[in-house]
Amino acid sequence: MMHSRMVGDVKVTQILEYSGPTHDPAFLFPDLSADSLESARATMAPHHWVPHMNKLIVTIQLWVVHAGSEIIVVDTGVGNFKPRPGIPRMHMLNTLVREWLTAAGAAPDKVTHVVLTHLHADHVGWNTSWQDDRWVPTFPNATYHLPKQDFLFCKEGRNRESGVIDVFGDSFFDSVLPIVDEGLAQMIDGPEEIAGVLSVEAAPGHSPGQVALRVRSRGEEAIFCGDILHSPLQIVYPEINSGYCIWADKARETRWSFLERAAQREALVLPVHFGAPYCGYVRREGERFRFEPATW
Repeated sequence: MMHSRMVGDVKVTQILEYSGPTHDPAFLFPDLSADSLESARATMAPHHWVPHMNKLIVTIQLWVVHAGSEIIVVDTGVGNFKPRPGIPRMHMLNTLVREWLTAAGAAPDKVTHVVLTHLHADHVGWNTSWQDDRWVPTFPNATYHLPKQDFLFCKEGRNRESGVIDVFGDSFFDSVLPIVDEGLAQMIDGPEEIAGVLSVEAAPGHSPGQVALRVRSRGEEAIFCGDILHSPLQIVYPEINSGYCIWADKARETRWSFLERAAQREALVLPVHFGAPYCGYVRREGERFRFEPATW
């Protein structure tokens, strides 16, 4: 499935890999109380939380950006046939993402840039595909932009010593290193502009090198925010981290700062894991914020 919209002259298309009621709130948000979740029912149900199941709806999606002659994929989901035995919903997927990319005007051989907000397993999977008994780049003519601090964190093995769930895992070896070995990787190490359209903003905490990516065109703005936000719940309660955040205090600081900027700029927020309609706006509400769903 795909949806498209314009941000000024820039076309943004969402590619849905999967979406469903998958997570117990107490697992994804260990510090969240049942009362707090219930008080956010108007924001969360039914598109982000199924109360009678007590399951959060979590989506995996990729974003495609068309800007002039540039065709950019932002984050690459789980991927097909990736062995993830510890996470059954991600194990050996066989989806039509490749076909949807082509339908969206982003056939893999036409993509010019792949930009990763961070290197967790559910953001890097389509970097590679299984071919001729090995993992090869899915986007062979693209430059892959990888956050340097995430790369070093994994390469040095610190992901296994971080004290939280290892959400890099085997994906580093089957979805990241093959890109580096093919000479297609370019490290993101500080503010920069990618493909003349994406401005990099540091967003550490959830992972050491996570970045947000800002698009501006003809007075309109959108921000690809990776996992600064897993759910609209974190707009209502910015102090709530997911269980996957490596640096807890830094993740909270980054989230508050991001929400302030997004509300001030009236930017369209483009996360990876929200339920329908998959994106929206951050609005001020007193000293806090609320989520306003976008329309397609």
